[in-house]
Amino acid sequence: PAETPEGQACGLVKNLALMCYITVGSPSDPIIDFMVQRNMDVLEEYEPLNFPNATKIFVNGVWVGVHREPAHLVSNVQALRRNGLISHEVSLIRDVRDREFKIFTDAGRVCRPLFVIDNDPKSSNYGNLVLTKEMVQTLEDDRDMLAAMEPEERERAEMGWKRLVKGGVVEYVDAEEEETIM
Repeated sequence: PAETPEGQACGLVKNLALMCYITVGSPSDPIIDFMVQRNMDVLEEYEPLNFPNATKIFVNGVWVGVHREPAHLVSNVQALRRNGLISHEVSLIRDVRDREFKIFTDAGRVCRPLFVIDNDPKSSNYGNLVLTKEMVQTLEDDRDMLAAMEPEERERAEMGWKRLVKGGVVEYVDAEEEETIM
């Protein structure tokens, strides 16, 4: 049971949902290196008069460079996250109006899980959940297999919920990314 405070403490108590995740942080250097390889102009070498409409790239609040094709860059980094090549706790925020792309890899952000919808117009599953009936059946099979495993072995197994996150079916999204996700 959740208690609701009255009086002075009213509005100060927040409850954390069961599936929420607090980020533990991951290194930002590999992401910066990836973007430099993908034509990001490093801030020290950027000439504003040549590309006045370039999108600013921030990593953990630090302005690291600019990019001339932000839509392509954002979709590439998002695909890396969905394919498990970068950590699922990396947050990607594209602010079109301010021409900014912010990436957060720091610790302490509260994230919640959301199911991914296929937004590839070429896909036959366009506009639908990436989660399929076969995946749900696999989850049920995983549950039976996990029940038979030892606790240490169960912790290492890439099954169940971990499989959905690693497979890009579920994304963990923080509050700032949630505002720009659509």
